[in-house]
Amino acid sequence: MEAVKPYKKNFEYSYTLGAFPTFELLKARPDKAKAVYIHSTFTDREALEELCRKNKVPVLEGDKVIMRLSEKENCFVVGIFDKYECALEEKRSHVVLVNPGNMGNMGTILRTCVGFGIKDIAIITPGADIFNPKVVRSSMGALFRLRHRHFESFEEYRKRYPEHEVFTFMLDGERTLTIGDCPKPELFSLVFGNEATGLDASFHNVGTSVFIPQSQDVDSLNLTIAVGIGAYLFTQGGK
Repeated sequence: MEAVKPYKKNFEYSYTLGAFPTFELLKARPDKAKAVYIHSTFTDREALEELCRKNKVPVLEGDKVIMRLSEKENCFVVGIFDKYECALEEKRSHVVLVNPGNMGNMGTILRTCVGFGIKDIAIITPGADIFNPKVVRSSMGALFRLRHRHFESFEEYRKRYPEHEVFTFMLDGERTLTIGDCPKPELFSLVFGNEATGLDASFHNVGTSVFIPQSQDVDSLNLTIAVGIGAYLFTQGGK
């Protein structure tokens, strides 16, 4: 292996920081794994080495490498994997993130989507780097359980998937979402703006704009919470 350096966005590879996301990498995307570094004090070495052996992934001693790459003291495993892009499933529902800005939020959103069975994520650029190790770690490896694709504009995405019924989540949405009155289309795209600005007014002209009711004591819900509520409501009892 070449010298392992702290992550940069222009790298063709990235890292899983921690045992759990590394196990997820090896289980879900073993073809992308290049190597696994294990700390000398890691206690579940046998299971990890067996999984690496099964997938022909090199196992390397990694005390110094792990210290160099991880900001957390409780990191005992680092995986190295090649970046990749996926095609979204045309016959599955999607979550669309428009210019997502926070890496921790993005990781949590990925984990939430997988938890509710939505495994196709469209990202409208510019946005947070989905392969940044902070995203991978906060997703707890859920990144490897879904398909993602980047688009330069929402219009580009929309032209690619015209059969999806679009729901844009906005503070002034025309339709209030409730547990008993949530639409259940066979194919849907749930569209969310970024943490700071949400979706601009032009998204009122795209599909149906929806609003999650909340108290007047807060100006808006956290993006991760909004995605979680939306994903839950639209997947319960739907296709």
